[in-house]
Amino acid sequence: MVKNVCIYVDGANFYGGLTSINKRFSDTKFDFQNYIDYMVGKNNLVKIYYHNALVRKKINEKVWKKQCDLFDRLRKIPKCKVSLCTRKSRLNILGEEYHTIKGDDIFLALDMIEDCYNNKFDRAILISGDGDFTELLKRVKNKGKEIEICYFKKGIANILLRKADKIRLINRKIANKFFWRGK
Repeated sequence: MVKNVCIYVDGANFYGGLTSINKRFSDTKFDFQNYIDYMVGKNNLVKIYYHNALVRKKINEKVWKKQCDLFDRLRKIPKCKVSLCTRKSRLNILGEEYHTIKGDDIFLALDMIEDCYNNKFDRAILISGDGDFTELLKRVKNKGKEIEICYFKKGIANILLRKADKIRLINRKIANKFFWRGK
């Protein structure tokens, strides 16, 4: 039976997962198009939502440029919506500045719950290991939808895995298989 599938990508979590496998791996070198085709198979892809935030150009122009190239490449994937959230400056207890992404989790959750209640998918694929999504998945499953989670070994909340109908580990072999080599 062919199912309608929507994919929800927590971009910051994905980047962190890739670098946990190998510090040289990066989301800017990942072939999302082929990975999506691999995950969806013969099912009907309805929509892809990718949530992340740009590093500020003045903070790191090289990373900013690579991210811009990645987001442009993602926007060229049919049915892919890139949502860029904001970065907020924070200070740690030593007074050192760091940045957090604000809004990505809530926008991802809103996209998924809206699609669920509008019956746009039979199966939702969440690419994240963030335990904050546990209650979201519970509500989506209560509406009779299937949940698949794609995750990395480091950074997965086990409670999240227990909510899934299917789980798919992104390991070194998968990362290598879908390493983007450009055109």
